[in-house]
Amino acid sequence: MKQSSKLLAIQTSGRHFYDITNQITDWVNQSGFKEGLLTLYVQHTSASLLINENYDPDVLVDLESFFERLVPDGDSLFIHTAEGKDDMPAHIRSALTQTSISIPIYQGKVALGQWQGIFLYEHRYQSHQRRVLMHVIGE
Repeated sequence: MKQSSKLLAIQTSGRHFYDITNQITDWVNQSGFKEGLLTLYVQHTSASLLINENYDPDVLVDLESFFERLVPDGDSLFIHTAEGKDDMPAHIRSALTQTSISIPIYQGKVALGQWQGIFLYEHRYQSHQRRVLMHVIGE
């Protein structure tokens, strides 16, 4: 068994789903692994990772609309507002989604389904430099 890891830096421009599929699959393809497990981990508490449809952009619009309704910015329930009205909602969105994802590598490729993509979900309004640690173990 061998291992490899790399830090992926993603510059965001505010709350949005950022498709990072190609950056990840390119790295795995270059790594030479034929079989194994890819783990992705976002090193932040106000951003998360999702696997979802990457064909119809309406899916991402609907997801954001759902989260806006579920966790509204500026809700008077929240006392943690040190960085603005999107501060606590960003943490809740992270808690409801994922900070890490594991995906098999099968026959030299990341084993995503036909319409699946990997997204960094930025929960804050402001731009941020986000870090996603990519780690693969296998052969």
